[in-house]
Amino acid sequence: MADAGLYGPGSVTWRVHGDPVMALAGPRALLLQALQPDAMAGVAGSSGFRDDPWGRLHRTAEYVGVTTFGTTAEAERAGARVRGIHHRLGLDDPHLLLWVHCTEVESFLTTVTRCGLRLSGEEKDQYYLEQVANARLVGLETAPTSREAMAEYFRTMRPELHATPAAREAARFVLSPPLTGRLRTLKPAWFGIAGISVAMLPRWARRMYRLPGLPTTDVGATAAGIALRTSLLALPEHLRHGPHFREALERLAS
Repeated sequence: MADAGLYGPGSVTWRVHGDPVMALAGPRALLLQALQPDAMAGVAGSSGFRDDPWGRLHRTAEYVGVTTFGTTAEAERAGARVRGIHHRLGLDDPHLLLWVHCTEVESFLTTVTRCGLRLSGEEKDQYYLEQVANARLVGLETAPTSREAMAEYFRTMRPELHATPAAREAARFVLSPPLTGRLRTLKPAWFGIAGISVAMLPRWARRMYRLPGLPTTDVGATAAGIALRTSLLALPEHLRHGPHFREALERLAS
């Protein structure tokens, strides 16, 4: 039988990570991560984000794709590479690793469900439980395994979060990155994606960035996200899903 990887087609993770609106979750997760000053210092000093933002985004998307839809061996190799990079850069503090993990998976789940993916409360808890496997790939022993546990984790982290000058600069960079050459044609689309992503931040996070923190912003962001997802779902199958998803389906069908 073909190796279904860490999760498999029956998992909630496949439904969440295979959703075409996942592109909105990346910038949201990055701006949440940046509110932890030590995590922001690591991004600013070691990730090459400013020098190669598109390369970093591509590598992150590649990692999520491989660990979600690749074979077990491919996922483990990807995790080993990330652990090695973190160790060389001195970014393997479990406290920071857990923060990065939680901001990512919470952003993935929150974004796709606000944009229209229907999951029950039990399925949302199952997603967090499944993502413990991802946490272990980067060197963590455990992570929040339910909505309640994730909410409590963010409550405990709030006192150490604030928008440093570096975080605010990162926010400006996400909203208006350098687009040269052929990438200039992507500027209108990127502004739309980044704008929705930022508006989907929790109200307390938007206020830290000195952005509108009103409920009306939440309503507008949700409506825009639903409209975007609806338009993406109308695309042909081969355009709705990334290559890792399609390769996994082919592998499991053989």
